Amino acid sequence: MTTLPPIVPPLAPEKSYGRDLPVGMAFDWLRAGWRDFMTQPASSLAYGFVVLLASLCVIGSMFALGWDQVLFPALAGFLVVGPILAVGLYEKSRRIARHEKVTLAGMILVRAESRGQILFAGALLCLLMLLWMRAAVIIYALFFGIRPFPGLDHIAAMLLITPIGWSMLVVGTLVGALFAAFSFAISVFAIPMLLDERADALTAMGTSMALVWNNMPVMVCWGLVIAGLFLVCLATGLLGLIVIFPVLGHASWHAYKAVR
Repeated sequence: MTTLPPIVPPLAPEKSYGRDLPVGMAFDWLRAGWRDFMTQPASSLAYGFVVLLASLCVIGSMFALGWDQVLFPALAGFLVVGPILAVGLYEKSRRIARHEKVTLAGMILVRAESRGQILFAGALLCLLMLLWMRAAVIIYALFFGIRPFPGLDHIAAMLLITPIGWSMLVVGTLVGALFAAFSFAISVFAIPMLLDERADALTAMGTSMALVWNNMPVMVCWGLVIAGLFLVCLATGLLGLIVIFPVLGHASWHAYKAVR
């Protein structure tokens, strides 16, 4: 019997990529991200504050428009678009490595090497987030039927003390995990790559997925670190974004440089 070799996504042969990185490197990236955060911390804190304000404005708009039924999927969708929101933090880390001047204006008005391709990648991630939100609404309808959303005051009881609620939580978590894993794989290295190199968005996303595949243990660990720190942000009413989001953004840049 012929044994088929495992299928591994290809990487460009003319470039050297990191493969099979040790799991512990995820915490090295986090420490490196903290060092960049503490280098001129005011700029990173201001960036995190802007992200917090933008998040609160989006949540406030959802309540004003009566879209509170998609609040939880939207919060989860923040992880999908997080990499594109962190472009300015990648730029700060890049400038620190090059011993260049770091300014908040330079972090906001970023000039990517791939120019408009980074905007195209951002649009694709936004579409993916909208798709996830639509899927969440469909899952709710499949389990509870076409009925008005009971409101945030009652939804917890519906989900936690009824068998249908438990079933919906299981299915929703599994589907959400698939969306999260896919978005993480295509974006975690793609957005830094588009900032740092000349490439098109689809090539960068494909390369990112291949790099994640070839470094699966450490990337699973890194994904869990990101998810755990995001839960801390939720537990603090999103105030943790002011510090945690910049640290993760800087750390993600170091993750990208570790495999390049």
